[in-house]
Amino acid sequence: MIEISDLTKYYGDLCALDHINLTIEKGKILGLLGPNGAGKTTALRIMTGFLSPSSGTVTARGISVVDDPLGIKKMIGYLPESAPIYQDMIVYDYLVYISEIHGLSGSERMAKLQELAGVCGLRDVMHRTLHELSKGYKQRVGLAHAMMSDPEILVLDEPTSGLDPNQIAEIRDIIKKIGKEKTVILSTHILSEVEATCDRVVIINRGKIVADGSTDDLKRSSKSDYTLNLVIGGAGPAEVEEKLSSIRGVSSVGGGGPRSGGTAYTLQCDTGDDIRGEVYRRIKETDWLLLEYMQESKSLENIFRELTKEN
Repeated sequence: MIEISDLTKYYGDLCALDHINLTIEKGKILGLLGPNGAGKTTALRIMTGFLSPSSGTVTARGISVVDDPLGIKKMIGYLPESAPIYQDMIVYDYLVYISEIHGLSGSERMAKLQELAGVCGLRDVMHRTLHELSKGYKQRVGLAHAMMSDPEILVLDEPTSGLDPNQIAEIRDIIKKIGKEKTVILSTHILSEVEATCDRVVIINRGKIVADGSTDDLKRSSKSDYTLNLVIGGAGPAEVEEKLSSIRGVSSVGGGGPRSGGTAYTLQCDTGDDIRGEVYRRIKETDWLLLEYMQESKSLENIFRELTKEN
């Protein structure tokens, strides 16, 4: 659907994007992650034809953003971080105005307005002035604006920035619904949102792609360490540490706090091997009670911090 090849962008001597290569499949939700200044917004602005690259190409269905920027824009709906809306207009009038820009009229326009009001949850505020709305509703109006032309590709730059948890959940549900029919590219700093919403994650750092895959793929391909969480009864912290810290692959035994009739412990494991069986055998040799036992993989937040720690 979208092919990005050797995409590079300089601002003077500053390299914002450094030979980015990426293929984005049709009908997927892609999450674009990275620290501030990593190049996310620059990449999105080039994809949508708002900026020209210093070198490299971006094509969608064979249409080049450099050779035919208008053709690309007809295929893409774009919602910047702050929705570019006219605050003094009523929601209905504003969406009618946007529909006229896109050449809709008559029954076709009314059908589209009713569809977007339903998809974006705007039916209760269509009569209100935009400046009266919360930021969450303004983002919904901006989303309806971006979808007015029924684009094949939807690009969302920080769509939940500044929203409260309830508003974030609502916008997330809307994006997931849209993602069933369209290709969605989503830039965000909220890692839980990426895990809940996106089919694929791309992490950019200092203008380069440093990770690409599903959240499960990233967790499997990150450094081979994980955590074992245990709750043990009938033993003191010193005994547990002495017994379990000698297991090959266990780098530390921590915890010691009360939990569910026993004591909670955390084993940090620095090996790619599964040592749960050996931990169980060591405990079985004693008269301790193993009340809870769970392996915890590395979180997306930890992976993100590892890959971008120099920032």
